[in-house]
Amino acid sequence: MLGFGNHFSTEAVAGALPVGRNSPQHAPFGLYAEQLSGTAFTAPRAENRRSWLYRLRPAANHPAFTPLHTPSLLRTGPFDEAPATPNRLRWDPMPIPSAPTDFLDGLVSLCGNGDPATGVGLGIHLYAANRSMHRRAFFNADGELLIVPQQGGLRVVTEMGRITAAPEQIVVIPRGVRFLVELTGADARGYVCENYGAPFRLPDLGPIGANGLANPRDFETPVAWFEDDDAPFELVQKFGGALWATELPHGPFDVVAWHGNLAPYRYDLRRFNTINTVSFDHPDPSIFTVLTAPTDTPGTANCDFVIFPPRWMVAEGTFRPPWFHRNVMSEFMGLIHGAYDAKAGGFAPGGASLHNCMAGHGPDKASYDAAVRAELAPHKIQNTMAFMFESRFAFRPTRFAQETPLCQLDYDDCWTGFAKARLPGAA
Repeated sequence: MLGFGNHFSTEAVAGALPVGRNSPQHAPFGLYAEQLSGTAFTAPRAENRRSWLYRLRPAANHPAFTPLHTPSLLRTGPFDEAPATPNRLRWDPMPIPSAPTDFLDGLVSLCGNGDPATGVGLGIHLYAANRSMHRRAFFNADGELLIVPQQGGLRVVTEMGRITAAPEQIVVIPRGVRFLVELTGADARGYVCENYGAPFRLPDLGPIGANGLANPRDFETPVAWFEDDDAPFELVQKFGGALWATELPHGPFDVVAWHGNLAPYRYDLRRFNTINTVSFDHPDPSIFTVLTAPTDTPGTANCDFVIFPPRWMVAEGTFRPPWFHRNVMSEFMGLIHGAYDAKAGGFAPGGASLHNCMAGHGPDKASYDAAVRAELAPHKIQNTMAFMFESRFAFRPTRFAQETPLCQLDYDDCWTGFAKARLPGAA
């Protein structure tokens, strides 16, 4: 495995990578050269993402795709099946299904924005599965997928190699890359961000300097691996918001070698180098950004992936949990494990919350009371990992998200009971 942001080069069979040419007249061993482009051909060099794959058979070798009509709660932009709501929402964790359900069938959409047809916005989904994908692969033509395991480990088999991931690790699958998900245990549950916009990248560090936050060297890509499999295989793709399927006469994982700068990758959230205040005041959550998908407006993201990991709190004379705020950016939060320091209850691992543009939110009454009475000695927040998908575009919840019993109808009550401030001389 290699560091993120480099040009990768890997082969499962020695000599499979051509030397000096990407598409030679005769590729080694009779392999077929294929370019996988994640950006437009003419994108600036610093932004251009593509890899060359050398495979046993052309990826074009398949029959026509037909609509996949199996029932699904997977939805896509423009997310107009239910009216948008400005209300704050929170959900209990998704239960593990009782019927046999793999990763693809277990995807359930909670909310999203934008539209894959215009290359803007994102979808946010949950997954809950109790079996591996068997002789079935998937790829997404609408966007890249950021997978956040919350319970149970995954083995993600991709065209470009295999990746294992456990809770507190993430996996990003580029747009168009074929993959399947195997479970390493009895079941698995987690979150998925489907990014329709510019690919995720590391944020600029600005005044932070050269070091801090997520380090490029900690992002890992798989080494080449392949199967020579001549048995039929179902291939499902998401295109234009709908699922389509075809049957390949062979397995899809036949890339013997590849090189380039577009690949699946894994990152361990525990390696994040947290930046924090050492004097006073609560810093903005942007200092916890792991990855960002930018827009054409500088500093304003289609999606920021932000985490709230274990960290020391030392600020003097400061309300240390997240303060009350209203934000032009819309915030979707999830919890991998532990507790979140602004909520004393109700926000459970595997659950989620949504605070849309300009929705007032912040600590609940119990968290507020504890924070204003706390003795401000240095202390470490431990045994927790929360995250946020933050977007410049308001999220529109799906009909399922608004009608499911998992939606906490009493969420607003956590902000009741605050006494009015008493000014000097007031009656």
